[in-house]
Amino acid sequence: MVSAIVGGNWGDEGKGKVTDLLAGDADIIIRFQGGANAGHTIINEYGKFALHLLPSGVFRKDVVNIIGQGVALDLSKLFAELDGLTSRGVPMPNILVSDRAQILMPYHVRLDELEEERLGAKSFGSTKSGIAPFYSDKYLKIGVQVGEMFDDEILMERLEKVCEIKNQMISALYNGASLLDPKEIFDEVIKYRERLEPMVTNIAYYLNDAMKAGKNILLEGQLGALKDTDNGIYPYVTSSSPLAGFATVGASIPPHAIEKIVTVVKSYSSAVGAGAFVSEIFGEEAEELRKRGGDCGEYGATTGRPRRMGWFDVVATKYGCMLHGTTDVALSLLDVLGYLDKIPVCTGYEIDGEVTDVFPCTPKLNKAKPVLTYLDGWKCDISGIRNYEDLPENARKYVEFVEEQLGYPVTMVSNGPKREDIIMRNVK
Repeated sequence: MVSAIVGGNWGDEGKGKVTDLLAGDADIIIRFQGGANAGHTIINEYGKFALHLLPSGVFRKDVVNIIGQGVALDLSKLFAELDGLTSRGVPMPNILVSDRAQILMPYHVRLDELEEERLGAKSFGSTKSGIAPFYSDKYLKIGVQVGEMFDDEILMERLEKVCEIKNQMISALYNGASLLDPKEIFDEVIKYRERLEPMVTNIAYYLNDAMKAGKNILLEGQLGALKDTDNGIYPYVTSSSPLAGFATVGASIPPHAIEKIVTVVKSYSSAVGAGAFVSEIFGEEAEELRKRGGDCGEYGATTGRPRRMGWFDVVATKYGCMLHGTTDVALSLLDVLGYLDKIPVCTGYEIDGEVTDVFPCTPKLNKAKPVLTYLDGWKCDISGIRNYEDLPENARKYVEFVEEQLGYPVTMVSNGPKREDIIMRNVK
């Protein structure tokens, strides 16, 4: 069976925990897009970890973890992440890397930093991980595939051509910035070849054989639907597609093979970076929710930046679920809301005096104001509860209200930071 686990909103929904849990039944887990610009926080018997490039199955002994060709592969961060795991007692995971994945180069990070600095107050809120320059080069057809890493002549020729282009850009746009040296970049990249080579394979054939053998395969997305380049809050989006449908490209899986799509959404909302965020709250109200959120507060797993906070947004979430083709919703962090007397939920947008439940394109989205519905809180700690029926009545009413508003079944409810803090819910 092939399943996908994806984010329904702006990212940071708790996908890593859900993937880590479901990895217990998986044979193979694949990261199919994105790079080290976002992280999945996981708490298990080894401790607390923030994964950036590695699939969330790395803590499971018998799972094969694959980095697909849709990923922006930063080799320095990949091996630093692996070394960080093993240094803390995690057994060396089984990692495979697509020979068609492309390498995120040091100059991608440098150009990302220079451009954000140039834009100043008009910047996109980039994590400065090199993601946008990487994907730009990929579609300009001047990127470097993993399979090209092992031929000195091809690699050096490619770097010389790229550096010629980039140096002209640096000279024109970023006055005073030092130019790129292709030989220096070559030397930096090849030092990872010996460790990388045993991991490299043609994953299209590997996965085709696995599906024929009836293996359980999990597709793991990064960020969320609203950060999709084509369908999200453009231009404040990522540079790849976090949608489940993109897994057919980024992991070379046939579309008809994906049978289950688990969309993870928070019981409230949070976002990192700029862009429209209709249900956003501010000041002390936001800070209180931020401090209580997650296991250690709502701060980016990659950047450490405080996340923007808001109430659950039905309009945005329903749109995200629709784009993914959701079969199951996993509602995370329900326990965080236990301090509230009344819990606001954004059930509509008011735009130019009219109320809508349609998630619009950016110009209209920027004018939207939240229409809020208030539900009674449960005013107690629900962490540790394992059966849905044992939740307080108002907690169940909140879950069922969200489910009714979305029109997609909530089959998992997360009520704590650990792997086992998930209630499996039977939905007829």
